[in-house]
This record gives sequence, structure tokens and C-alpha cells, in this order.
Amino acid sequence: MLTNELLDAVMDLGENMLLCGAEISRVEDSLNRIFNSYDFNRADVFVISSNMVVSIYDKNRNVYTQTRRINKTSTDIDKLDKLNNLSREICSKQLSCDEIKSQLKAINLSKHYPYWLQIVATSVIAFSFTIFFGGNITEAVYSAIIAGIIKLFSYFVRKIHTNVLFEKFVSSASICILTAIAVKIGLVQGASEIIIGNIMYLIPGIGFTNALRDLFKGDIYAGVHRTIESLLIAFSIAAGYIVTVIIFGGAVL
Repeated sequence: MLTNELLDAVMDLGENMLLCGAEISRVEDSLNRIFNSYDFNRADVFVISSNMVVSIYDKNRNVYTQTRRINKTSTDIDKLDKLNNLSREICSKQLSCDEIKSQLKAINLSKHYPYWLQIVATSVIAFSFTIFFGGNITEAVYSAIIAGIIKLFSYFVRKIHTNVLFEKFVSSASICILTAIAVKIGLVQGASEIIIGNIMYLIPGIGFTNALRDLFKGDIYAGVHRTIESLLIAFSIAAGYIVTVIIFGGAVL
């Protein structure tokens, strides 16, 4: 088996795991276990949420190194589970490079939840949180409609590969603007329950949780990086609300 091809295939696996939102320790552990299963003398794996650097040493002390830049991550637990299963299969069966790449391709081409279902799920979340925070049925229904609109809007925003901070800022501001308009024309009475019901699904809860896990496991640099990223996203959400309050003169308070 050609070492460079194996390194490239395993790096593809690690990159996909990061893109799905895997914690840093999981990616490093998976890659180390894979290289150990192929009897390399040593593997040095350094991973943060935006970069991967891997060096492996064969029995002749030849060194092979590859670096990957990770531009954007998301959360896809279903795909991550499939990638984890693939990493275990590689360790147990020592798959060839072609087999690894073939299975990775199949995972990447596998069907995901349709976007209309994601819109429905987002609307249900907003509806539920609005009721939870004291809103009435009318406000909850309007909150669900806003959530569906924002989720659809996010689909087109991601098509232009914009920054996640900008996406969160625009989404937060749009939620507040649509709520303010509804209050002004008398469709609903309370704005705060609708706003918080929608903003709840924008909050980077999983990202912040993974950041804490990285910190507790000793991955200080990765943990701090993800913590700052989560805080910046939260700031962008708050900034969208503040800008809307200024524009509408406090109508959304």
C-alpha cells in the first residue's frame, strides 16, 4: 500500500469528521488508532477546528506529512456516526486506500434529511420555545412561520459561502424585524416571546459544549479557539437584535 495514498485517504476521513462537528480529541484519537493499525512506527497528529497537520513515520524512518485547512464546520451527527463506524472498520480490517475512498464517497453521497423537513423541524422548535417562555398560541404560530422563513433564507445565504458570523447576524436581525412588523400592524401583542423562541435555535450550544469538552480533555488551544468562536456567534446574534432595536426605536423590546 502506498503511504502517501493512505495518508491522503485518512486525512479525507479526518477532514470530514471535523466538517461534521466532531470534537478535536475524537478526530486525533481516530487518526492515531488508524495509523497504529497499519504498523507505522510513529504518528504525530495535530488537529484544531480550522487545521489538521499529520506526520507519519514508516519502518524505514521515512516521514510523510500532510496539512489540511478547514474553512467551515457544521453539525451532522448522522454523518459523523457513519464516519466513526468507518474509522473502526479501517482499524479492524486495514482497508485499502481505494476501499477507504470508496466508502467515504458513499457516505458523502448518502441521503440527508430533506431541507423541507429541516424547515418544519425548525418551525416546531420555535413554536415550542415560544410556548415555553410564556407566549400564546397566536404568537407561537407566528414564531413558527418566522422560523421557517429564516431557515429558508439561511439556505440561500449559505449558497454564497458567507461568514457564519454574518449569517447569524442577518438571521437574528431578520427575526427581530419580522416580529417588530407583526407588532406594529397588530398581528401579535408580545414580541419578546417570539424573538427568544426563534433565537434559541441560533445559539451555538453544541459548539460551546464541544469547546468545554476539548478544554476538559486538555486540548487547550482547540478548546479556547472553539470557545471564542461560540462567543463571537453569540455576540453576532445579540448585535442583530441591538441593531433592530435601534432602527425600530425600541418596538421589539
